[in-house]
This record gives sequence, C-alpha cells and structure tokens, in this order.
Amino acid sequence: MATTARTVGHDEVAALKTVALRGGLREPVKVSCSALGDRLDASSQTASRRLQRLEEAGLLDRDVVSDGQWVSVTDEGERRLRAEYADYRRVFEDGTGLTLSGTVTGGMGEGRHYISLSGYMAQFRERLGYEPFLGTLNVALTEASVRARAGMDSVDGVPIDGWEDDERTFGPATCYAARVEATGGSFEPAHVIVPERTHHDEEQLEVIAPAKLRDELGLDDGDELTVSVEDAVRADGPTAGDADADEEPAGGTEATE
Repeated sequence: MATTARTVGHDEVAALKTVALRGGLREPVKVSCSALGDRLDASSQTASRRLQRLEEAGLLDRDVVSDGQWVSVTDEGERRLRAEYADYRRVFEDGTGLTLSGTVTGGMGEGRHYISLSGYMAQFRERLGYEPFLGTLNVALTEASVRARAGMDSVDGVPIDGWEDDERTFGPATCYAARVEATGGSFEPAHVIVPERTHHDEEQLEVIAPAKLRDELGLDDGDELTVSVEDAVRADGPTAGDADADEEPAGGTEATE
C-alpha cells in the first residue's frame, strides 16, 4: 500500500522483526520503548516513533498502557516480514522458488475475453513463448499459502504492458513462471498472472498455460494442487522488469477455464 511505502523503511522493519521475535506474530506482547531502543541501538523516543510508523502503515497493532505498550504484528505486517524472508533466501540459497498450495475453483468467466484481446495475446506470444489457452485456472489458496504468497514480491516476473484501443484502456500485469502439480501429474510451462488491478483478493491465484490445465491434469473444482513459482525469463530476450507500464490498470483477467 502507498502508506507503507512512504512511512516504513529498513529501521521500522527491524523494529517489526524484533516484535515478531518476541512472539508478536502469535499474540500481543508487552514492549517498553527503552528496551526496544536498546535492542535497536536507538533512543526510546526513536523506538517509539518507529512503532508509531508501523501502526500508521497497518503493520502493527498497539495498545499503550501506563508502563509500556502491548503490540502485535498484523496480517499485513506478516506479509512484509515474509517478503524480507524471501529476499534473504534468494541471497543465500541458489534457485529458491516458492510453492503454493490450494484447490481448484470456478471463476467469473472473463478470462477467455481478456486473454484473447490482441494487445495481450501478442505480448504472451512474444514474451512467454506460447499462446495461452483462452481462460485461466483459478486456485483458492490455503491459509498458509496466502501468507507465503508475499514471497512472490521477490520473484522475477515477465511484464505484460498496458495498452489501449479506441474505446478503453487495458492495464498491465506480471507473469511468473510456474509448474502445476496434481494427482494427475504435472504441467509446465505455465505462468501465474497477476493483473495490476484484479477482482480477486490475495486468496486467489490465476494460472495460464498453452493448454487447458483442467483437461491436461484431470482437474475438477475442489481438487488439490500445488503451484511452484520461480523466476521467469522473457522468451524475446529482455530481462523481466525492462518494460514500463504507464497506462491505467484494467479490471483483471478474471475467469476460469
């Protein structure tokens, strides 16, 4: 969120990590600013300001009492810490990816339309190296995978630029290389597609592939599967992130196969 980007830096994240290490991910913990300042090599006033910024950014809940304050890490705060964790894994572990679990679910039926649009399809062919099946496989993530999804912020994706025609503007998206595994086997290449704006929330994942994944893997609604996400490489050469996307975002590739 924009507020987090403006007010939270590395110093605040260090304070957030300290709260989590004291058990603040599980339940509220009592913290004194003097003790926190000692831990962070900062003054009590500085420690207090960092906690305030974390609260303002929605990463921390605080309840100030006479002899200190009770603090706990919010869901958004946990996402921020998981993103930091994913960064460090990429530093120290070669080839680190991300595995998400969930169940197949139906969508709203709009994926066929959005994916078929020429402005998107041409980029899929050039940048992903294949023409996707006209529809997305929708996955309802488990609770643990919803939290772990923050690690995608540290995975390289292929940008799909926004574009416009005579009637409207269509927004950008990012595609992350993926392998889909279920009891019926595994399939790749595939990509998790994340529109800049989507009707789905963080509990939903959309996957595109050059074939209909439901048929390839024998999937029905409610079937369990895993999606292994890793760094994506553009088929046409440029590295991920080279293209700019300045247009207004579209409504997303909301759909199912």
